[in-house]
Amino acid sequence: MAENSECFKHNSIGEKRMQATKRVKDPRKQRKLLHNAPAHVRHKLMAAPLSKELTASKGAKTLPVRKGDTVRIMRGDHSGFEGKVSRIDLKRYRIFIEGLTREKVDGTNIFVAVHPSKVMIRSLNLDDKWRKAIVDRKHELELPQKEEVKIAPKPGKKAVELKGEKSLEEAKVIPSAKKTPRKKKATEKPMVAQEKPVAKKEEVQMPPEEKPAARKRKEKTPAKKEKLASKKMKSESIAKKISPKRKTVASKKGGGT
Repeated sequence: MAENSECFKHNSIGEKRMQATKRVKDPRKQRKLLHNAPAHVRHKLMAAPLSKELTASKGAKTLPVRKGDTVRIMRGDHSGFEGKVSRIDLKRYRIFIEGLTREKVDGTNIFVAVHPSKVMIRSLNLDDKWRKAIVDRKHELELPQKEEVKIAPKPGKKAVELKGEKSLEEAKVIPSAKKTPRKKKATEKPMVAQEKPVAKKEEVQMPPEEKPAARKRKEKTPAKKEKLASKKMKSESIAKKISPKRKTVASKKGGGT
């Protein structure tokens, strides 16, 4: 039981790896995934392209190759060979076609193994109802064909040359437009009749507004005058007091006449 459970785990891991969206680039990992792939994944890997006739009628581009399908080899030493598929080997990823054999050294004939990527399916075996349902479903999902846009044919070289000649003739016939001389702008301004000056009303001249600094000065002037007057009064009083003393001293020294 333990061995079976381990195998089941191994297969489930392989399925998860095959279904992973991340692309594997290491060749060793690719070979390992192919070697450990389960049957349903191997069946998908055995797909081959359909012919143009089948793609148009069935609405599918590729399908897995089955026993009973008619295929044609497209590449390799046996390219061009066409026949029915007699056996499919899922283990080795190979198909065997009726009539494609080779002779061994001992004289026995064996089938030549061909990879499904080298063949093209020419006719399908629809005996299986499940496969038929798959093909019908793909045909329904086929996108509608795009409407062809009609493009007007381009005129030939002769028509283009004729049009060119006509345009040249018309150019010759049409008189050349005379260039009208542009009027030069008059640099001198026109004389304007001088109008008589209208008598203006007598304007009352208002005194100009005095600045605040001048006002302050005017305000200060009377105070200064008072100060000067007081100083003069003091000086006069002092002079009156000093003058008689000087006279007495002079009379004592020089004597009077």
